[in-house]
Amino acid sequence: MGCTSSKPRTLGTLKQVESFSTDDMEPPRHTESDVMLKPSMYIGDKKTDFNSLYTPCRKLGSGAYGNVYLCTRKETSKEYAVKVIKKQDLSDRKLSNDLLKEVNYLKELDHPNIAKLHDVYEDDTAYYIVMDACYGGELFEQIIKRKKLTESCSASIIKQILSGVCYLHKNRIVHRDLKPENLLLETEEVNSRIKIVDFGLSARLFDQTLRERLGTVYYIAPEVIKKNYDEKCDVWSCGVILYILLCGYPPFAAGQDNEIIQKVVEGSYTFPSKEWSKVSSDAKDLINMMLTYDPKKRISAAQALRHQWIVKRTKESSNIFEPESMSLALTNLRSFTKTQKLGQAAMLLMANKFTTNDEINELTKLFSELDTNGDGSLDRSELLHGYRKVKQHMRDSCSKMTDEEIKKEVNDIIKACDLDHSGTINYCEFITGCIDKCKLLSKERLKLAFSTFDADGSGKISKKEITEIFGLCKLPESWSTLLDDMDVNHDGEIDFDEFVSMLNQVSAF
Repeated sequence: MGCTSSKPRTLGTLKQVESFSTDDMEPPRHTESDVMLKPSMYIGDKKTDFNSLYTPCRKLGSGAYGNVYLCTRKETSKEYAVKVIKKQDLSDRKLSNDLLKEVNYLKELDHPNIAKLHDVYEDDTAYYIVMDACYGGELFEQIIKRKKLTESCSASIIKQILSGVCYLHKNRIVHRDLKPENLLLETEEVNSRIKIVDFGLSARLFDQTLRERLGTVYYIAPEVIKKNYDEKCDVWSCGVILYILLCGYPPFAAGQDNEIIQKVVEGSYTFPSKEWSKVSSDAKDLINMMLTYDPKKRISAAQALRHQWIVKRTKESSNIFEPESMSLALTNLRSFTKTQKLGQAAMLLMANKFTTNDEINELTKLFSELDTNGDGSLDRSELLHGYRKVKQHMRDSCSKMTDEEIKKEVNDIIKACDLDHSGTINYCEFITGCIDKCKLLSKERLKLAFSTFDADGSGKISKKEITEIFGLCKLPESWSTLLDDMDVNHDGEIDFDEFVSMLNQVSAF
């Protein structure tokens, strides 16, 4: 896994900064409210090579274009799955473009059931794609091991998959290769969180049908075989997966691929009495709706999440509501509304890149509990529902709030915490706003955040570096004034001590 170049760069153009053709043109001024913050803005050019930051531990597996290794980030001891793709295996220009497309999709995805991209490196011989580490293996392996799963367990799994798929479809992305091999378990626990991986065959919808015949024969939708399809092909694949979870074998099976394809084209399947006699009619009803032959009549991922079987079965197996945890999370969100945007940007970086699974696991559960429609983001009505739920169970400041005060509080939270201006609070924004700030702003993490802003490795942060990392033409005046105030030695740059002092000032703790 050696790097041969001392100046690696990230794959493709990961960030575009506006430029001006004339020197005398005044760049537009930005206010704090103009600045959009996303985790993807921190996936940029690196000045150090991969091996200086990560230690390879062991090989996890092999794919069509490379190997996957478990690696440890040296400064944090946090483990990641790193896909190493040799350039010699990407001689075909289309393969290189496919890799770039996959990376660009992954950069923008932010959902608890989708494996997260953390960094991308490139040297003279290979690309290094740094992703979430999943320790529980493939869902496929669990199916083989356990033969078939209970309805409650199956409902929990398919709900997570559908939540990720619903989020993808909301963002106009079709996965096109959903199967148990591309669904990983975050841990080895029975109730582990599911992560969707492998976006190599994904496509973006632009109000037209897709025509490439792609996917794996057992899970492929009939309209994909006919080369005229849209996002509903993913719902078909989820229906096949649910069928397998409940009985241990696929609905369309045969000895040869062409025979399987013929059965899929015919669209006929059954529920043999031996395996299905004890499966509820509600479960079969959902499968029928997901495997409806005509995609126009087929249920959507969002509709499937609201099906009575999923609602009932996941309610049976879900964790008991913990008002104390929810109340603390909402309190931290309220505190986050007082944080200046430059402080929010630094905390977004630290919460997104430098936290452990153990630290955010409870918050992830709370996010999923608040996300009642399962689309991967929290809207006004979902936050209101969370507040009202806490009010019923707690005797704290929230319980004394009137409904009008709660509505105002929720509006303030969305205005402050919606860092990417989407109109809702996404997963990473929620984690950033709710996490324990005292633990988040540890000296170790502050150093890592500082080094990210210090793009040239000089040991100081310039206004130019901050401007470029946010893709701006000019800093907001409030940021420029803040940086000037924090520049104690008046050298025009911010050193580490000044950076820490600045965060303490803007973070309002």
